[in-house]
Amino acid sequence: MSRRAVVIGAGLAGMLAAAALSTVADHVVVLDRDELPDGPEQRKGLPQGRHAHLLMAGGLAAMEDLVPGVSMRKHLLAAGAHEIPLGSGMIALTPEGWFRRWRHPGPRMVTCTRALLDWAVRVAVLADTEVEIRKAQALELTGSGQRVTGLRVSTAAGEEELAADFVVDASGRGSRVVTWLKALGVSDVREKTVDAGLVNATRLFRIPEGAERFPLTIVQANPYLGRPGRSGMVLPIEGDRWMVSLAGTRGGGEPPSDPDAFLRYTLDLPDPIVGRLISGAEPLTEVHVSRSTSNHRRYLEKVREWPEGFVVLGDALATFNPAYGQGMSVAALGAQVLSRELGRTGLTEAGLARRVQRGAARSVEAAWRMAVSQDVWFPGTRGGSPGVADRLVTAYTRRMIRTATGSYGAASAVWDVTSMTTGPTRLLRPSTVLATLSGPPLPTAVGAPLTEAERGVLRALDRTGV
Repeated sequence: MSRRAVVIGAGLAGMLAAAALSTVADHVVVLDRDELPDGPEQRKGLPQGRHAHLLMAGGLAAMEDLVPGVSMRKHLLAAGAHEIPLGSGMIALTPEGWFRRWRHPGPRMVTCTRALLDWAVRVAVLADTEVEIRKAQALELTGSGQRVTGLRVSTAAGEEELAADFVVDASGRGSRVVTWLKALGVSDVREKTVDAGLVNATRLFRIPEGAERFPLTIVQANPYLGRPGRSGMVLPIEGDRWMVSLAGTRGGGEPPSDPDAFLRYTLDLPDPIVGRLISGAEPLTEVHVSRSTSNHRRYLEKVREWPEGFVVLGDALATFNPAYGQGMSVAALGAQVLSRELGRTGLTEAGLARRVQRGAARSVEAAWRMAVSQDVWFPGTRGGSPGVADRLVTAYTRRMIRTATGSYGAASAVWDVTSMTTGPTRLLRPSTVLATLSGPPLPTAVGAPLTEAERGVLRALDRTGV
């Protein structure tokens, strides 16, 4: 008997879920309400699409596993993406000081526009599988609280019911899954939002001649000062361009849309290096501003009775403050959980959907803790405030980051966790705890850890007089 799986959403999470399902289903249909671009172009329905996106090592490894016929790393690099070694190819000012750069490269992350990443993943999945994409909008689930049997959709020809043995909701931040489940009698979904009021402002620049190998540059916000946070980054993307993304929290930290004010904002960051770099670079776009940045989580793994044949992944399950760069990796890791469970049991095994939902929640929990534990410290944050446990965790985390500014071992532990190659327990290994308690063996770097050649590039670009 032919078995059909349906995925709602043709973004990153949806296409990776479709790749997983293609190994066991006879027919996989991906539904998306948008007209998908033929190339790496910005699409509707992706409010954060124009801003910085970082694909961490753990997320890339999951993608490689999900699309075995294509090396996603080589595919992305061939399309123009950049690969950044965290240990040597990045300079980062943390609230505890500058991270040093080491000879050991450490984990690598991929930088490019979100449009390129989504397009490259879609092309790879369609080339490696028999997945079909249809333009349609999902209206509601069909079935019962015990089993989802398909969904009702709206197409250009009208409304119709689409039967399915398995449905994945990967429709993103605007998912209506809670309403859909309630209509089936599942009404005990708990949700939580922690919103620091973050605003993103992004502008693209042409990389100046001679600056092609300048390291990725990040100036992080400091959530512990009792005032709005401000951050900025310069990352290389395809087309010999820099993407410059600023972010600030409510109450006076919000970055502006005016180009002149954009530059002034960069110079008022905890270090003016971002502004000094871009002051001598050619702008290619206007400033794009977005406010869809809150942390929002649906605790679907805790629902008392979960229907068979239905799973929620990606931003439909949880969204995170994009400043921490974890959303895409969490989506990929969730699809990897789906793939592993399907490989063990097949498409219609009892309890499959529940196991996938619980498994996907593990990477969500790790990313949620990392994002929320910092956001709750910004003034004006809605939906959360630091409690006793937060204060204890923060005290340890700050000491560990301070140690990581002068210790390769501590820095390596931080990179492993933020890259999602290991879980947060990596920070509690005896060697990491001992290093944290001992403190950094090397003093914190005074100023950005640039080579002499890189300092020359910065001086040549600087038009600010700072």
